[in-house]
Amino acid sequence: MKNSALIVGASGIAGNNLAQELLENKWTTYGITRSSEVNLKGLKNIKADLLDPKALEKALKDIEPTHVFFTAWILKDSEEENIKVNSKIVRNLLDVLSPKKSVKHVALVTGLKHYLGPFENYAKAGFSPETPVRTEHPRLALKNFYYAQEDEVYEASKRDGFTWSIHRAHTMIGQAVGNLMNMGTTLAVYASICKEHGTPFIWPGSEAQWNGISDVTDASILAKQFIWAATTPAAENEAFNIVNGDVFRWSWLWKEIANYFGIEYQGYVENNKTLEEMMQNDEAIWKQMSEQHKLVESELKKLASPWHTDLDLGRPIEVMTNMAKSRQLGFKEYHDTRESFFNLFTKLKEQKIIPA
Repeated sequence: MKNSALIVGASGIAGNNLAQELLENKWTTYGITRSSEVNLKGLKNIKADLLDPKALEKALKDIEPTHVFFTAWILKDSEEENIKVNSKIVRNLLDVLSPKKSVKHVALVTGLKHYLGPFENYAKAGFSPETPVRTEHPRLALKNFYYAQEDEVYEASKRDGFTWSIHRAHTMIGQAVGNLMNMGTTLAVYASICKEHGTPFIWPGSEAQWNGISDVTDASILAKQFIWAATTPAAENEAFNIVNGDVFRWSWLWKEIANYFGIEYQGYVENNKTLEEMMQNDEAIWKQMSEQHKLVESELKKLASPWHTDLDLGRPIEVMTNMAKSRQLGFKEYHDTRESFFNLFTKLKEQKIIPA
């Protein structure tokens, strides 16, 4: 049977890059979103509300995917709500597909909150997980929607006989306008505002993150690991960490980003402001910049997510990721992190999302 992929969240950072990779590899590829139209040649768009089983059943009536990739989730006000909603979207989709008997593999992307706790507890002071984080580390004694989503995949796998893979990414670097967790674009917008007004690119995070070792996940390397795990028998029914493969200190990378934009920078200082505080009055500034430079998006909130960037940069501990498990099974891809950021910035300029 020819491989046929269904991507949940094809408009997001992970889903869009995965769609491109699958299409390049000649997969029949469907992308399901609630309302977005993903403009990607060869992608078959499906619109449906994952929380509505009847609407979902209707939208997927003639579609029999061999592979399902979950790359989207819904943010709610509490972890209790996150668990309820995000487990439901996985369960609903797999329940609708179950009678078709077509699915051979299901992949789910989660992240390092698996090890660091949900937003409500995320790497708080006094919480010291063992790093580098490893896939064999046990679940935390905390409610976490990642765990609930995993459990839905495990249960459906037992019922329907498909294999699965879990992909735990660190901070995702890639392009997706309107994404709720988008550090790369957020920093590009922040740096562009600094350049426009001649102000320094000020570090908004903790001393531990400024001086400590970190890593990130380029969306393209996640896409490659998705396909590798879906087509490699040795990778069946396993959870994998996924990062670029290099490590860095923000004290180095912050300077590199400032140099890319041709602006001055300021490193860690005690009692510094968060990025959300520094950007809280920038809506009008961005609107003015978008008009002056003829940018495609004038609403700052659709581009930048400073609250999420603060969660990463404000952690009181250094965090890095162990990739040994997939390396030992044959996944050898690597991506240079500085290039991840610079390539993204160049794309954002070419597409007139930030000033050239």
